Amino acid sequence: MNSLTTAAIAAMVVVVPCTHAVGQDAAKGEIIFKQCMACHRIGEGAKNLIGPVLNNVIGRQAGTAADFKYSALNKHAGDAGLVWSEDLIFEYLPDPNAFLKKFLTDKGKADEATGSTLMTFRLANEQQRKDVIAYVKQFSTPK
Repeated sequence: MNSLTTAAIAAMVVVVPCTHAVGQDAAKGEIIFKQCMACHRIGEGAKNLIGPVLNNVIGRQAGTAADFKYSALNKHAGDAGLVWSEDLIFEYLPDPNAFLKKFLTDKGKADEATGSTLMTFRLANEQQRKDVIAYVKQFSTPK
């Protein structure tokens, strides 16, 4: 194969951005979500507890669930433009406070990156995060 043909083939390759949706299992995520239920509810009839209802969280601006009183840190992140996507939730779950503080700092709002979120739970395992996101996604209407 000559170099011109190789270059033409290479130019036709479609590059797909990496997302965390690959390898998700919503059924396993439902089991993992039971840990989240100490603070959160999801699904029909869900109500705010220590944490907000997670219906339609994917695509929602941080700090804006109806009738929930957020920490200043979470509210500031939403005001700075944080809208929850699968990828951002994936990054958030291992260390919510560190994520929100970094988000605000990256947005030039380091002065607002103080305090802590109400979410103290951490989910470090990558596969468990993928699975729980797949479960939560079932309760989010595409925007």
